[in-house]
Amino acid sequence: MTFDQALPPAALPNAPVAETHNCGAVVDWLLQEGRQAPDAETLVDEFGRRLNAIGLPLARSVLVLQLLHPQIRSMIYFWRDNGDPVRTVIANHGDEQSETYLKSPFATLVEDGAQGLRYRLERMSAPWPYPVLGDLARQGATDYAAMAVLFAGGRRNAISFSTERRGGFSVADLALLDGLLPALGAVLETLALRRLAATVLDTYVGRKTGERILSGDIRRGTGENVRAVLWYCDLRGFTPLADRLPREELIALLNGYFESMGDAVERHGGEILKFIGDAMLAIFPLTPEDETGSAAAIKALSAATDALTTMSGQNAERAAWGQPTLRCGVALHIGEVMYGNIGSTERLDFTVIGPAVNLVSRIEGLCGRLDRTVLTSADFAALVPPGGRHRLDSIGPHVVKGLVEPLEVFELQLRPPTAAAAPILT
Repeated sequence: MTFDQALPPAALPNAPVAETHNCGAVVDWLLQEGRQAPDAETLVDEFGRRLNAIGLPLARSVLVLQLLHPQIRSMIYFWRDNGDPVRTVIANHGDEQSETYLKSPFATLVEDGAQGLRYRLERMSAPWPYPVLGDLARQGATDYAAMAVLFAGGRRNAISFSTERRGGFSVADLALLDGLLPALGAVLETLALRRLAATVLDTYVGRKTGERILSGDIRRGTGENVRAVLWYCDLRGFTPLADRLPREELIALLNGYFESMGDAVERHGGEILKFIGDAMLAIFPLTPEDETGSAAAIKALSAATDALTTMSGQNAERAAWGQPTLRCGVALHIGEVMYGNIGSTERLDFTVIGPAVNLVSRIEGLCGRLDRTVLTSADFAALVPPGGRHRLDSIGPHVVKGLVEPLEVFELQLRPPTAAAAPILT
């Protein structure tokens, strides 16, 4: 690798003389034990320790690892030789436009395509080519090297090294670091792909379901019977909105709605199973400590209350701008479902099926017909102790499609909203 240097060669001090390091030992560790590391923090920490152990005078190292993630652009790992745990910083999409990033060596390596940078800090002074170099020099660093770490698909990452040894890194030190990049990149790519698989599954099927799939539960027809509280919510009047709103505005509206519903469900321990148009199906599985399901029922009611409060705030803001507001219905039921893999030979869906799923969707249909916001089954209502935060009142039996006998349903009595937020709670 050719390094861009801060000073012409003639101006550089003589680097310390060092024997060739045992690069093979670190490479062997990377490809055997290192690739089994549970996470990047563990790998970065042990990598820095092993470099020190073979004589590299490493004081600090920073790794920028690019991710394929809906919110996160990259993870940044900071290692120090003082024994402190590796510090991790999340860089979200859009952070690459910040002045801090654009004026960093990592932007030169990741965005501009440079292969390596090297600055002999002990012979430099302001103005610094990158602000971080001045910070490192003031903290005692004498030399700085940063290198691109490439993945097989061309994705660029970067890692930096700094030392406080007088004279900086030797030629052997830099040769060692350069020689380790292919093995380090291969191991980091394995970790990144492992994380990508988990991220994709978490994003598209949910965390608990994703864990089951990654553990090998992928055969069609496999699954288990579970008892759970079922959540089904749907928007009111979505079709007319879809007909008249521009696509971008409609997507933003849906995202805001699903954010208010989904975030509340997950915050209270539920798991989103799927989005179906403008509807959402979720479950609150019963735990061994919650044999009756009372705790799961309270979690679901708390999620509903929080979601509708958030949605009311969104409606108030939209109304202030003259934009359309939203209304929805939420249905809650408890029952036993089959939770597993269902589908064709080439395309599977990890979901829940059973009469309880059908019933909760039917109850949600009553929300629109009866102009109610949150309705539950009698089985669910029986789990909620009286006198608590959540009050459920029977609104009598009602005919439900698919059932011979009318079904008694209960309504959650919501707290009176503010005047601005009233549209959603009527």
